[in-house]
Amino acid sequence: MTEAEFLDTCDRLLTAIEDALDRSGLDAETARSGHVLEIEFDDGAALIVNGNAPLREIWVAARSGAFHFRFVDGAWRDTRSAGELFATLSDIASRHAGQSVRLGPSASS
Repeated sequence: MTEAEFLDTCDRLLTAIEDALDRSGLDAETARSGHVLEIEFDDGAALIVNGNAPLREIWVAARSGAFHFRFVDGAWRDTRSAGELFATLSDIASRHAGQSVRLGPSASS
């Protein structure tokens, strides 16, 4: 994947995350600047998702730790645990929301 392809993919992915948050009904504030999406939860925790173009990775920073995701076999997989990006985001959002939150891309994403 070229850098331009990655950046386009990153834009679509961040939009899919924003859309998934909207569909979830979760009360969280989002702010986006370029290839960085910040999500702030009611408990004061922040979750930051950003694209790292040189490495072609999606990075996630949360209270629970930092995660790096690469596109492998059709999914964004954590470079350490092989966990899937939206499953990881769901787990993090659930902890901060105090309720079960399931995030995933829509069929059109």
